[in-house]
Amino acid sequence: MSTFLIVEDDALHRNFLREVIIQSDLECTQLIEAADGEEAIRCVHEYKPKGIVMDLQMPNKTGVQAAKAIWAENPKMPIVFWSNYDDEAYVRGITKIVPACATYGYILKTSSKDRLRRSIQCVFLEGQNVIDREIRGVQQRGQDRSEGLSEAEYEVLLDITLGLTDQAIADRRNISLRSVQGRLQQLYAKLGLIEMPLLDSGAAEYNSRTRAVAVALMSRLINGKSIEAAELEYRRMTGKEAGS
Repeated sequence: MSTFLIVEDDALHRNFLREVIIQSDLECTQLIEAADGEEAIRCVHEYKPKGIVMDLQMPNKTGVQAAKAIWAENPKMPIVFWSNYDDEAYVRGITKIVPACATYGYILKTSSKDRLRRSIQCVFLEGQNVIDREIRGVQQRGQDRSEGLSEAEYEVLLDITLGLTDQAIADRRNISLRSVQGRLQQLYAKLGLIEMPLLDSGAAEYNSRTRAVAVALMSRLINGKSIEAAELEYRRMTGKEAGS
């Protein structure tokens, strides 16, 4: 028996995915559906599917959070992420959690039905990773040290987005204040903020930190979900209640 799992909070999209999977020659004998990340984790425990097609943006647990929990127990589980988003925040979130032995796909919902069907076949039948061209471009920019943000630079971007001071960042990352300031300067350079305009009075027109956050949001390096996840992670680490 070959069981597959669809994880998608939109009923119309679930019906579409069901149709595509049935047409994908997977010899599927059982097709399970889940409407959110928490339900997906329960279904994996109960039905032990051969593969998963999963949306990224869902209630309760996101696709990234659900995949992380599933891969922690079964690192070889093949997952095809099917998403509206090619934001760097989502791409980084998945890239950070994919086990070395896992086969996965990242397909945009703007892709054709045939593209999705062939991608599902490649991941589930042939064991090949399939990444849409737009997503691959984001990954390559992240890996290019001259253009993309390093992991350390991305972390300090999230830290200043949360409003943390240099000292708080140093304490959190277990690095010196000088290292924090160095990472900030590298971040500003990558975001093109080294030579910012001045007012007629000669004072700076922008605050470097807030401008960096604004540029990162406009260029989709970060989004609301990535900020929320960073906030929750920081609160768990410090044992503080949200908003305190």
